[in-house]
Amino acid sequence: MLDGLSLTLQTGDILGVFGRNGSGKSTMLKILFGTVEANALSMSHNNTLIRAKNVIPNSIISYLPQDPFLSKSLKVRDVIPMYFTESELQDKIFYASGISKITDTKVGNLSMGELRYFELILVGNLDHPFIMLDEPFSMVEPLYKERIKEFLNGLKTTKGIILTDHYYKDVLSLSTSNILLKDGKPITVTNESQLIAEGYLPESFKL
Repeated sequence: MLDGLSLTLQTGDILGVFGRNGSGKSTMLKILFGTVEANALSMSHNNTLIRAKNVIPNSIISYLPQDPFLSKSLKVRDVIPMYFTESELQDKIFYASGISKITDTKVGNLSMGELRYFELILVGNLDHPFIMLDEPFSMVEPLYKERIKEFLNGLKTTKGIILTDHYYKDVLSLSTSNILLKDGKPITVTNESQLIAEGYLPESFKL
């Protein structure tokens, strides 16, 4: 159960969120996105206080869930117009690094790296000032991990980002701040040694 969790995020921030399975990482993201209801929640956006159980308007935050969400039967080129109607934005997606090579491929035939990168390009280019990413590096091949990192480093110039993944080294290479969820509460961490000390990583990682 999450208890007394407080977050501050602004443009340029990448907040890394760590925690063992069941610690509440995905639940936290779903609460912020509004698909899970919290007992109590409050938020301030641009100095305007909002109080509600489902607090964040859909126009403020976008969300890349842990599980793939695109139809497997559609080709990549047919998915893009479903998200972006303006030709300029469509071209931006079509000509993003690595996308033009897969436009004629069905979503169901993409590798995990190609799929997660494509989903991230779609969600990241939506007109929201904040974005949450649930395990974008999971089962992703090295080439696409690097493309994801490159994209996120560019994206943070216009958005605030919350990032959670068990691939902790990838998160630490990007994040500007980090928290560890433990016993429902956030603990500020800055490096691998603190993740070991708090029991998130085993002692053997010190070797």
